[in-house]
Amino acid sequence: MMTIQQMTQHVISKQNFKTLQEYEDFALAFLDFVEGGLQARIVCQNEVNYQFFQYKEDCGYNISRPINSDLFGTAERFGDSVKIFNRVLTSLKSHQQPNDETRTVFNSVVYTLQQSIGVILDALPASSANQAKKINGDLFERLIRLLVTGIGVDCSAGVLHVPVKDKSGHVIHKMNYQHDLIGKINGEIKFLGSVKTSSKDRIDKIFVDKLLYSRFTGCTTPYIAVFLNDVQRAKSKTFGKQRVNSTFLAGHFKAYTMKLTPMDGVFYCDLRPNMKTDPFLSEQIHSIDQLFYDEIKRFVT
Repeated sequence: MMTIQQMTQHVISKQNFKTLQEYEDFALAFLDFVEGGLQARIVCQNEVNYQFFQYKEDCGYNISRPINSDLFGTAERFGDSVKIFNRVLTSLKSHQQPNDETRTVFNSVVYTLQQSIGVILDALPASSANQAKKINGDLFERLIRLLVTGIGVDCSAGVLHVPVKDKSGHVIHKMNYQHDLIGKINGEIKFLGSVKTSSKDRIDKIFVDKLLYSRFTGCTTPYIAVFLNDVQRAKSKTFGKQRVNSTFLAGHFKAYTMKLTPMDGVFYCDLRPNMKTDPFLSEQIHSIDQLFYDEIKRFVT
């Protein structure tokens, strides 16, 4: 079993996460550690399906980000879940539709792979917070690209040079647009996307990026957004009384969708409750399985 020190050192080197197998191996190691290596598990006060992991003295009794216990795997079951997960990817790559009963497992595995990394980063001292945030975001982007590649679609991050033309059609300038996802089939761009751990402070930019790209190019290339979650630990003055706050701005999302441009797909690993109950939001926002089971094949055909 890896120690907490070994895991923190492992995760801060992004070179240790080049393949999907390496993500899976790390998550299994972390889940084994969780079984007996924590100081405590703290149940969220206002949303009881969330819990927080508290580390021991050697990590300053740090308390982790909130973890959705409905999605997060366990050491006992995760190995079997990963086998199902990998079979799903193989089926999708072979253009075979997996059984809908596997969607819950798929969502759980993706969430667990990423949150295992995030929770370990929470064991680092506060002085490393900015570094940890950067690592977490980069590894989530890489995970999504690996999954897209895993179902047979060429996917990379990169910069596209967008021509800006005058009224007569002459190119007067080129703008550089960075994209987290550039999905291609036989060299032809089929979709673009942004991948973020949270929509907090980013939701407006994603809509504007899609709008400007389509306006400048005249293309209708599908543009999607993928988020891990929109929940964070709330500040608490009482030890052991931990709560969560939502970072999702429903009003902003609705306004941008209606008045700027609708996204061609918005996908979350951990949906907020109003994304399921609000008729407008539930039509626009979906769980991560829908991207892989349904939408990508629509984009590339």
